[in-house]
Amino acid sequence: MKYTNYPGTDKRVSVVGFGGLRFDLEKSDEENAQLILYAYEQGINYFDTAPGYCDDRSEKIFGIAFRKLYASGKKDFYVSTKSKPKMCPTKESVIEAVKHSLEVLGVPKINFYHVWCIREMSHYELCMEEGGQYEGLLWCQEQGLIDHLCFSSHQPGEEVIKVLDEHKFIGVTMGINLLNFSYRWAGVQYAYDHGYGVVAMNPLSGGTIPAHEKELAFLAEPGETATQAALRFNIASPQITISLVGFNSKRDVDEACRIADEGKAFTEADLERIKLKFQDDMKEICTGCGYCRVCPQGINIPGYMLLYNEKQMFHKTEEEMVSMAYGLEYYNYSANTVGRAADCIACGLCERECTQHLPIIERLKENARWESMTEDTVTV
Repeated sequence: MKYTNYPGTDKRVSVVGFGGLRFDLEKSDEENAQLILYAYEQGINYFDTAPGYCDDRSEKIFGIAFRKLYASGKKDFYVSTKSKPKMCPTKESVIEAVKHSLEVLGVPKINFYHVWCIREMSHYELCMEEGGQYEGLLWCQEQGLIDHLCFSSHQPGEEVIKVLDEHKFIGVTMGINLLNFSYRWAGVQYAYDHGYGVVAMNPLSGGTIPAHEKELAFLAEPGETATQAALRFNIASPQITISLVGFNSKRDVDEACRIADEGKAFTEADLERIKLKFQDDMKEICTGCGYCRVCPQGINIPGYMLLYNEKQMFHKTEEEMVSMAYGLEYYNYSANTVGRAADCIACGLCERECTQHLPIIERLKENARWESMTEDTVTV
């Protein structure tokens, strides 16, 4: 494992971090905690989670692992968790949230606490209101409950720069990968150049890259898969301090650690080639974060948006999309929906939650058209 100093701190962190959003929920919390302990033994020392991750089990799983580490005298690891401005709009509410996370995680302090999921400047402004979230976090910092304040962003690079220029945080966590880097790289480069930490999440674009190994083979070097290339892009980029990876197995951990040790950074020529290949398509894809799962009609919006990726990314024809709407791909995307795409009432809740600022309502209309054109009928 390689290590680097997190800018603005005295902490030496692993370039690979353990992202707590992808646990296998078919397994017990204890089983998942064992994978955290394995990652620690392989040299990973940065662990990221949040309330609500994995059906609200993620912090609990980390808590099991952290208590075991403390019991064996091991304290050389760093913890990151979060709260949203709308969830904790007051000083008092965020103090309560911090204390709750500390209790669940079983740690005396949170090393990197994030103002979570800033998708537009109004979220940042809410956080900074008098008597609000940021004021409460400063109090927690003064009390020794938090070491460092950061923010997680789903904004374009230019808006990330605006927040950084307020000098309220020491670092930023962003969804960065080979498919969307051109949309956010200005913020990454600016943060790096100005001494801020950059933590990259979602390196595999919500599973999109592993699902399309053949189509995305051009991303990789000979002997390398597209998935390995995507991990290498994040892990080996000097501008990225830590790359969060969601692990499901020891093999996944070993792969990421190997890439940390051996991977070489993409050159400017590599990146220009990728930009030309995708042009503007990639900033319009759904990354599968799931924040849009708020539909009052019970529509599995993430599933439909990931299906739409097939058109956006790979320029599938209308006939192919109609075939996919109820074909094998159906079971990968929208089979577990209650409402269908045609049930959308255009209330806008999903678009307000979308971290990519996508036109979800219009895309649901297209999905509804594809479903209406198929001759097969599926009852859900």
